[in-house]
Amino acid sequence: MKILFVNIAMHPKNLNAFMNYGNTVTTTNNANLDTLNLAEFDVVYSPGMPIQVSKYPNTKFIFGPHFSVFPNPNKMNQIRGKNAMYVQPSDWARDAWRYNPFCRGIRIETLPFGVDTHRFNEVHPMDKRTQVFIYFKHRDPMELKMMHHFLQHHRINYKLFSYIQKYEEQEYLKYLHLSKFGIWLGTHESQGFALEEALSCNVPLLVWNVTSMNQEHGQKYPNIKASTIPYWDDTCGEQFTNISQLSETFNTFVNKLNHNAYYPRKYILENLSMIKCKPKLDELVKSM
Repeated sequence: MKILFVNIAMHPKNLNAFMNYGNTVTTTNNANLDTLNLAEFDVVYSPGMPIQVSKYPNTKFIFGPHFSVFPNPNKMNQIRGKNAMYVQPSDWARDAWRYNPFCRGIRIETLPFGVDTHRFNEVHPMDKRTQVFIYFKHRDPMELKMMHHFLQHHRINYKLFSYIQKYEEQEYLKYLHLSKFGIWLGTHESQGFALEEALSCNVPLLVWNVTSMNQEHGQKYPNIKASTIPYWDDTCGEQFTNISQLSETFNTFVNKLNHNAYYPRKYILENLSMIKCKPKLDELVKSM
């Protein structure tokens, strides 16, 4: 199969996964795209730039998930055709586009990208880990303050990783290897690599989940159903959506931690490793 990858505006984590799937691809960018005959390719994958698909009816096109936060009518009009689809990394993000009027007649599908489970691995067994962290991203600062007071009351020290204030990924990885658990105050995530990388290091998480895109602090998004944890099950940790649920959920979390009831790395290996995600891409191509 002859594949063309248009490497424009792709998230570094998605790019790392795609380039490690083992497909033989021709890579290009906007500068030299016009010099290629797209009709010579079986599949063209362009994550961040639309292409007029009607010009190449015998070529399959996959776009996304990096066009924009919400569908842009000019871009979507270019990719409307039976030989094209747009992908989003999770079901809630897919549905936010699938039912948008600008996407009528366009196939919108779910396609997660593989987590680097070799780099984000478990180094120390749970009983040898002592650290705790909070990951904070685009949430109301008052919620962080409430969580701080709660942990202070329980005499739990923690390290803060702030998405806004930035941090070195190597520092984050090193701390994951030392952590017995983490607490997540994040916004909506179409996939959520930083969270999935924590799970891949076998770190159970207590997640203060969101239910809507409008919970992102500093933005004025509409009330669209969303989640901090689009990929999750009970072996990953515990989650709640309201501060009134914190105390009870935390007690459950600590009790299950003490009984070694969480296996988050197993969940990632079985659902979001590169070995598991590559076939998802292959199946989408075959289905077109």
